[in-house]
Amino acid sequence: MDRLKQIETFVAVAAKGSLTAAALAEGVAPAVIGRRMDALEARLGVKLLQRTTRRISLTHEGSAFLENCQRLIADFNNAEASVSAGGVKASGHLRVTGPAGFGRRHLAPLVPSFLSRHPDVSLSLNLSDRVVDLVNEGYDCAVRVGDLPDSSLVSVRLADNRRLCVASPGYLQRAGAPAHPSELMRHQCLTLSSEASQSRGWAFSVDGEVTHLRPGGRLDCSDGQVLHEWCREGLGIAWRSTWEVQADIASGRLVSVLDDFAAPPNGIYAVFPSARHLPLRVRLWIDFLKHSYGDAGYWARAV
Repeated sequence: MDRLKQIETFVAVAAKGSLTAAALAEGVAPAVIGRRMDALEARLGVKLLQRTTRRISLTHEGSAFLENCQRLIADFNNAEASVSAGGVKASGHLRVTGPAGFGRRHLAPLVPSFLSRHPDVSLSLNLSDRVVDLVNEGYDCAVRVGDLPDSSLVSVRLADNRRLCVASPGYLQRAGAPAHPSELMRHQCLTLSSEASQSRGWAFSVDGEVTHLRPGGRLDCSDGQVLHEWCREGLGIAWRSTWEVQADIASGRLVSVLDDFAAPPNGIYAVFPSARHLPLRVRLWIDFLKHSYGDAGYWARAV
């Protein structure tokens, strides 16, 4: 049996949520889909799907395998597109969305360079902290930061996203540097207000376990960029992403603290509705972002 077909079927079942729906989309009998899944699990020697009479869910191994399968299918389709008729030169309109703060710093500045390489492509960039429905709102691609919810969207990891505690040299000279996350309770911490995100608080790795703290201070704000500016002005310690503060750390405007307790990184992802028939302009945009973010010096240079 075709190994690629088994993988494509597994991705389809995960996206549709049932063998019947995947079979209907492909125009085959559900038993055919079931045999492919049985053969794939037998070949791998692991259980990928938990099947009941009502629903199908992914096992832990299935969830890990799914992301690799989605990437494999995208790469395969991209390889074909790069040599197919009309696939050499990108054209058409590209609709992209991303978070407001990240987009201002790390999407918008890259657009002119991308368009100069592909003069037959036009681009609309929507920056919003609202999670945009790509399919119903007609977007080709979104950039999302953090842990991704389970969905039928295909994702490509562009870079790691790590959170750091940072403060200005002036603040640390006045208040001292915390040696343990518990010491944040005696510091002025610049936090997102309660109606914003980070509902679980600041994450740290302590004794091998991720723990969350909710430090406080005299100031909070619903806008992360304001917290960043207050931090640079010496008003307290902030918990910010490396994509936002790496250039400040490199220049000495900010200093990271509690690095030994940093929680594991999550990711910066490109997500799109389907890897099947992915337009060349979308593939090239994703590749361009991945190449840009993969440059070792990019994050220190970006302002």
